[in-house]
Amino acid sequence: MAPCGLMLNKGCSLRLGVFYSADNKTIGEDWIMARAWDLISGKTSAVSKPRDWRKRMSDNIAYALLVYTGLQIFITMGSLEGKGGSLLPYFALVILVAAIIPACRNFEKRWNRLSDSQATDPQFAPWFRRDLIGLWTIAIGLPFVVTALFKGLTLTFG
Repeated sequence: MAPCGLMLNKGCSLRLGVFYSADNKTIGEDWIMARAWDLISGKTSAVSKPRDWRKRMSDNIAYALLVYTGLQIFITMGSLEGKGGSLLPYFALVILVAAIIPACRNFEKRWNRLSDSQATDPQFAPWFRRDLIGLWTIAIGLPFVVTALFKGLTLTFG
């Protein structure tokens, strides 16, 4: 029997936990925990909210900018920083910032123009995927391309 005769009440879940009520029926603790986890993690048969393409693109842009910034710091700035007082790493930083901001703004503008009904329309999935691939290609690839470009310039003229 479960401790204190607790049994899971359906429909009493919150995002952070599950309410239990006393019941005299016997039920296994494992089942209670598994059912509680299903309710918390959203694995129930309840109807889920439709995807909002605007919010998803905005979230992806935010994550892409975080990845981009990390790559910029560790790849570009780390490989271009020399022993002398060169301005090359800072010039690379300005170019990278100037390149990524307009690209991200274009992605966001495109998806923010959608109406509420269009924002949840599954027909936009192929276009969303195309823009997502473009966004992540730019966010991951641009620091490597600029690093290679400036390394090449340094070897050629330095």
